[in-house]
Amino acid sequence: MVADDDLAESLKLAIAGDEAGFAVLWRSLQPAILRYLRVVVGGAAEDVASETWLQAARDLRGFDGGVPAFRAWLFRIARHRGIDELRRTGRRREESTDSLEERAARSPVRDVAAEVLEEMDTAWALELIATLPQHQAEAVMLRVVAGLDVASTAQVLGRRAGAVRVATMRGLRRLAADPRVRARDGGVGSGDAAAASASEGM
Repeated sequence: MVADDDLAESLKLAIAGDEAGFAVLWRSLQPAILRYLRVVVGGAAEDVASETWLQAARDLRGFDGGVPAFRAWLFRIARHRGIDELRRTGRRREESTDSLEERAARSPVRDVAAEVLEEMDTAWALELIATLPQHQAEAVMLRVVAGLDVASTAQVLGRRAGAVRVATMRGLRRLAADPRVRARDGGVGSGDAAAASASEGM
């Protein structure tokens, strides 16, 4: 992910109507937008991402803020376009019916974010995250994948910061307890230290 400081100038240029500045924003943030939308709307992610950027291009001149605020603003647009897509197609994300929460309560919480999203292939990780209840999947995607802070994630989801922290932690615990994750790492947890790592900053 490109550092905010490196995007600041491009954001200023894009707000002023500069196409090159907007292109830098698109190249930098499109991968995270697509990953998020694949969890929210599945196969419609690319179409919804295109709608997201079209709206961003139309509305950008009225945007006032720095890169962190822009990132939250963009993901909020993406979420709204994703909700519109689900309503249009009459679909709802199916939530896992497995009792992962019960297993998670008995399992050590590891740094699932690093394990799933860095060491394992992206498609597998996104498929796994998509099995979480929607509020947990979105919280994990926005906090871990998109790199939004708690306040920005709360703004995107329209939830309180405390609810975002809880949803993120519960999502990570479900991932830690998932048999597919445990099978890939041999079921070896790293105890309290990893639990602290997984919850740090939440």
